[in-house]
Amino acid sequence: MQKWGKAVWTGNIKEGQGLISSQTGVLKDAPYGYASRFEDGPGSNPEELLGAAHAACFTMALSLMLGNNGLTADRIETKADVTLAKDGEGFSITKVHLTTKAKVPGTDQAKFAEIAKQAKEGCPVSKVLKAEITMDATLEA
Repeated sequence: MQKWGKAVWTGNIKEGQGLISSQTGVLKDAPYGYASRFEDGPGSNPEELLGAAHAACFTMALSLMLGNNGLTADRIETKADVTLAKDGEGFSITKVHLTTKAKVPGTDQAKFAEIAKQAKEGCPVSKVLKAEITMDATLEA
C-alpha cells in the first residue's frame, strides 16, 4: 500500500506561500507558510500535520492492541506534541510526546499502560521517525 501527500511552494522562505494536498482530498491546497510554522499566522505546518498523523496512527494501533487483549475502548483521545527546536543553522524535530486518554471497560491502569507502550512502539508513524528516507530530485528547466 502506498499513499501520497503533496506540497507546492512559491517564493522565498519568509514571504513565500505553500499549499498542501493529500491523495484522499481531505487536504486540497491547504495553505502553509513561514508565519504558520514559526509564528502564529494562519495555515498549517509540517509539525502539526506530523502530530495529527502520529496521534491518529497511535490511536488506531492502541485500539488494535486492546482488541488483541480482548478489550474494546469506548473512547480513545490522543494528542501528539511535536517539538521543533533550533539545531545549529537549521531546525530539527527533537521529540514527540503522546498524551492519550481512554475509557476502556474491563482493564486497569497497569494493563492499559502496558498495552499503550506496545502501541507506541508498534505504530508505523512511531517507526518512521527511525526509517530510511529515500528521494528522487529532478531539476526542471
